[in-house]
Amino acid sequence: MSNIAVFPFAFEAVPGVKVVFTTRCGGVSTDHYESANLSYDVCDEDEHVYQNRVTLQKQLGFVHWNELKQVHGDDILFETALSGAGRKSLLEGDGLATTKPRTALMVKTADCQPIMLAHRSGNFVAGLHAGWRGNVAGFPTTGVQRFCLHYKLSPKDVFAVRGPSLGPLAAEFTNFEKEFPPEHRPFYNPETRTMDLWALTRVQLMAAGVPEENIFGFDLCTKTMSDTFFSYRASWFVPGNVSGRQAGFIWIDK
Repeated sequence: MSNIAVFPFAFEAVPGVKVVFTTRCGGVSTDHYESANLSYDVCDEDEHVYQNRVTLQKQLGFVHWNELKQVHGDDILFETALSGAGRKSLLEGDGLATTKPRTALMVKTADCQPIMLAHRSGNFVAGLHAGWRGNVAGFPTTGVQRFCLHYKLSPKDVFAVRGPSLGPLAAEFTNFEKEFPPEHRPFYNPETRTMDLWALTRVQLMAAGVPEENIFGFDLCTKTMSDTFFSYRASWFVPGNVSGRQAGFIWIDK
């Protein structure tokens, strides 16, 4: 079984925290899930998903695994029970936070933005799942606010990194007026009918008090790089609109 290709990230100011964003490359899934699908919720064979997850866990070296059934909302859950590599999570939400060492928080994506948060102390981490509906709900802002409120943290000491996701040239929305509030118009290009969700997320993180210099991003578009990443929008041309999921992971490694 081949290892899964990943993009690691390190917060230089928070050396005790690790972040990784996976790709679709490696693993054992077949057909439209080729090859490193990590989600049980997209009709891939469970055994293939399990093998991919176990391979990744051994590869990255974290001990515990935690995830949610993501619903494109704005709920963040704290210190939830561990779900494990071999089980679907029964808890719904789009944000996770923990203080438990070597517990990897998983955010599954196929165009949506995985946003990983870490406190300067290295003792608090969170993962947010933000599709365009999450941006409309202001989840990058409220997710940080709730993270800080729960653990009594200052947002000035929070660092954030956004993983590969739908890029500004590929994020087409033909019904902007129906789908986005008027205040998001500066991020919309009416000529191309595309949204710069990356810039919007940065502004929303800053609105929560995260300093601009603490915000990072992988400017890799999942749709235009569909050989490297799963992309829901690229799968529109696949019978059944089938797509696997990669993931972002963050954990306290101490």
